[in-house]
Parts: sequence; structure tokens; C-alpha cells
Amino acid sequence: MRGGRNVVWICLAALAGASGCGKTDAVGDVLPTIGEPRTRIISLAPHLTELVFTAGAGDFLVGAVEFSDFPAAARQLPRVGDSYRVDYEVVSSLAPDLILVWPSGTPPEVVNRLRELGFEVLALDPTRLDDIAEQVLTIGQFAGTGQTASIEAAKFRAELRALKQSHTNSLPLRVFYQVSSRPYFTITGSHVIDEIINLCGGQNVFADLNGLAPAVTLESILVADPEVIIGSVAVTGQPGPQRDEWRTPWLRWQRLTAVRNNNLFSVSADLVNRSSTRIIAGARQICADLEIARERQADVAAAMIERTSVTE
Repeated sequence: MRGGRNVVWICLAALAGASGCGKTDAVGDVLPTIGEPRTRIISLAPHLTELVFTAGAGDFLVGAVEFSDFPAAARQLPRVGDSYRVDYEVVSSLAPDLILVWPSGTPPEVVNRLRELGFEVLALDPTRLDDIAEQVLTIGQFAGTGQTASIEAAKFRAELRALKQSHTNSLPLRVFYQVSSRPYFTITGSHVIDEIINLCGGQNVFADLNGLAPAVTLESILVADPEVIIGSVAVTGQPGPQRDEWRTPWLRWQRLTAVRNNNLFSVSADLVNRSSTRIIAGARQICADLEIARERQADVAAAMIERTSVTE
């Protein structure tokens, strides 16, 4: 579908038929009807590439950005740039009838240029875990793969509910989520990962900060005294030395409860930093790690009680 001013900024509630959100694009025009399935799709974010496959529309992808590496078939797609830079000539040569963008990662000037070139642009920006399921449904509607999308969205939601129910009464633990160090970056209560931590019965110690992934000082981490530290690592596959390197600097800070109780855990950035349905695997791992932390904390408390009784 070509034509002017046809960037589609989706309101997920509106697509689902809910009220309270007008079916308009970024300039206030009425959204086009879903119409004929889009069968030549370009994705400008790795997690959106994954969602297209999840929605059953992987065969309709004709291009994607760098780091679109899951599932394996995504690695064979023609590259159209990365999340910040797009090769418009390559995009034009692929003749897409739909381009998926991520407003939090795709620069506005890129979206505007694509619109000027006459491409239909569908912008999807998840802010909560359930948005992932909604976006699978949305892609399925535009690609004509609604049946597959519905099955996958329902499966994702069921897995989320099961995780939440299994940790509803879990002992709360203070959690510091480390995105990176030098400086330390973490996540706030506005981030999807914060929702995962809460779902697992944890409490993000920096939930009240502004933004999504702010920098924090070592001093502020020491003051917060987290009971668990989770480090995001850019390593996929089996655990190994590379996954453990981030832990070493923390070992000198035995004053931290998380360090004293050996509650330093790694999670793959691919699983939790990408808002795809694979995030459920990252959520399961975080929940399992918090359960281990609770057991260790209980063991420490029991040992202290035993030492006290012996002393008396």
C-alpha cells in the first residue's frame, strides 16, 4: 500500500476493538482498513523480526535490520541497515507493502523519511508484557495469519499467568538489575523487565527513578543494599566464564546482602532485553533464580539462629 501520510501508529486497544483510543495515525488521519494481507514485510528491530515469525508470517519477511538473528531463518534475510540507520535504496528495491518500526529505537527522522517515500509504516512499542501478545495479534491481522497469531498470543498469556500465580505469595526480595557497568545502568518501573521482577516476587530497588534505563552510582547501589543482583549478559548458550566476568567486581563488596549470600545471577540479554515471546524464558529463569535466593537467605537465617542458640 502506497500513498502520502500513511504511517500507522497502532493503538493496540483500538485494534482489539476496545474503546478509549482513536483509530488514527500520528498525524490524526483515520487508519486504513487492514484489507489485503501484507506479504512483503520489512522489520526495523530484531524483536519485531521475532514477532513476525511468531505470528506465522516469517515467510513474508523480505528484509530486516542487523542483529535479527532469531529464529535461524532471520539470519538469511537481506539487511536494510540497523536500528538507527536505514539504507533507503535497499528498502525501495525490496518493494515492501509494510514496514515495522519500534518508536523507542527507530529515530523519528527515519520514520518520517519512510513515510515521505510512500511506504506504509506500522509502529509497535511494547510497554508491558501483555503488549507482546497484542503485537503478535496485530502482525497476524495485517499479514493474514490471524489463526497462528491467536494461538501463539494465547500461549504466551497462559504462560505469564502461570508464572504469576506460582509466585503470588513468594517472599519479596530487593533486586538490582544490572544492564551494564562503567557506569552502572539499570531499569526503572517503566521497563518491561521491572514487570518480570515483580511477577517473580521481587522488588526493583530503582523502580522509582525516571526514564527507562538510567545510570546509577555505586554508592546508590550500596545504600539500596539489594538482596539479589541480576546481571544482563550478551552471551547466548551454555553458562561459561564470559557469563561470570561481571560478578567479579562485586565480590569486594561483602557488605551487600546479595554478595554475602551469593545471590549474583546472570540472564541472557537476548531473552529479556528483546520484547518478543522469548521473554517468557527469561522470566522463568529470573523467577527460578529468585527462588534460589530465597532458599539461600533462609539457610543463612537458620544458621544465624543456630549460632545464637549455641552461644547462649
